[in-house]
Amino acid sequence: MVVRTVAKDLIPHEFQHALFVRLRQFLSTFSNQLTLIIDEYEGLYPNHLFQAAETYLGTVITPDTKRFRASKPEKENQIKVSMEKDEELTDSSFGGFRIRWRLLCKKTPASYIADPDDYYGGSFTKSEARFFELVFHKKMKDKVINEYLPYILEKSKILKNEQRTLKLWTLKNDRGMGGPSRKPWQSVNLDHPSTFDTLAMELDVKKTIMVDLQRFVKRKEFYRRVGKAWKRGYLLYGPPGTGKSSLIAAMANYLNFDVYDLELTAVGSNSELRNLLISTANQSILVVEDIDCSIELQDRMKAAAKKAAAKGRDPFRYGYGYDPGSSGVTLSGLLNFIDGLWSSCGDERIIIFTTNHKEKLDPALLRPGRMDVHIHMSYCTPCAFKMLAQNYLRISEHPLFMEIEQLMEMKKVTPAEVGEQMLKEEEAESALRGLIEFLEEKKEIEEVKDGELEQKESGSEGETEIET
Repeated sequence: MVVRTVAKDLIPHEFQHALFVRLRQFLSTFSNQLTLIIDEYEGLYPNHLFQAAETYLGTVITPDTKRFRASKPEKENQIKVSMEKDEELTDSSFGGFRIRWRLLCKKTPASYIADPDDYYGGSFTKSEARFFELVFHKKMKDKVINEYLPYILEKSKILKNEQRTLKLWTLKNDRGMGGPSRKPWQSVNLDHPSTFDTLAMELDVKKTIMVDLQRFVKRKEFYRRVGKAWKRGYLLYGPPGTGKSSLIAAMANYLNFDVYDLELTAVGSNSELRNLLISTANQSILVVEDIDCSIELQDRMKAAAKKAAAKGRDPFRYGYGYDPGSSGVTLSGLLNFIDGLWSSCGDERIIIFTTNHKEKLDPALLRPGRMDVHIHMSYCTPCAFKMLAQNYLRISEHPLFMEIEQLMEMKKVTPAEVGEQMLKEEEAESALRGLIEFLEEKKEIEEVKDGELEQKESGSEGETEIET
């Protein structure tokens, strides 16, 4: 013990390391074991295989494991279990052969790695390197590389999907700062409770959407075989309050996909739009709400800027934020974003557009390949009303249902309006009677408005307009 301590103090570290390497090489000539190294980083970039192994090995930990790690990130819901450094695990769950895993760390010269989330594009110091060692029999080399490691990648993908917390992503206001490596998106947990079980819409429509989504996620090889990007476009159109946002949340919960909320009016150019598309993750839903308003706003800004420039004024000031040096998002840029070459940069993506006025959209946007599925979000139907009654009041039948359904046939009402009325009372009878009063008042108000309009139109007959 004393000799070893003295030798450690007196012999330089570099010489000790070289001696250890030579000794290990000498002993390996008599061994039938191979050692495979998986580093945490490849240069400045994370090693995907290391991350997959870290996730997978969290499920291999047994009661014999002396030490392991547990953590819970702030924005996650589940506790993450992983290996501790210098610990060893044996995995015999694949093919019956044994593979020993060790997580090791070694000190390295301090290096700086760019932090994409730093406000000023800074970096953090890394002074140690983590890596896994896999030890297995020589004859299993091809099986480990060609079968076992791909199995870990696939297994970790499944585990991450089961453990993931859905995120709602939105654009950062300061995304232009910090350089091109800085992430343009920021997220919060998506805890929206909407599901297809609680969605207030026709049962056959719900079933059609669910079948279409399931068919889409299972057809990776089909899309590759026919030469199409693995994506699907949906258009949700209808009056406000008909459940477009609830349907999007239900789709996200059904597929376990993150949602990216893209505000087109906040995007300065077609090139920025492409960069935002590239930075979204696979297995995600990209949402562009009120697409008709987004395009119209860009047109109004450009028109205001041109008019101001013609009068010798500052076009940026009078263009309400329109920068004449930047073309904004054009229709051609949007079309290329949906189904051009850049749309293939990613897999298993769903793009959803919403609008209150489908007729205002350019026909080029509506064709298959861009908006593949058109879903009309209608006013409240008897089927949707019964679903709302079940959700809010926990009833499936009531004597007042028939009267309410008859009133709904005479006067249009949105699911949001029906739900708001049901929130006002906890007792079913009172809530339904309150809904009946609301529908009758709505009917009377609209009848008065229709009468005033008819009177105004009849009063204007026979008038002659003289242009001077």
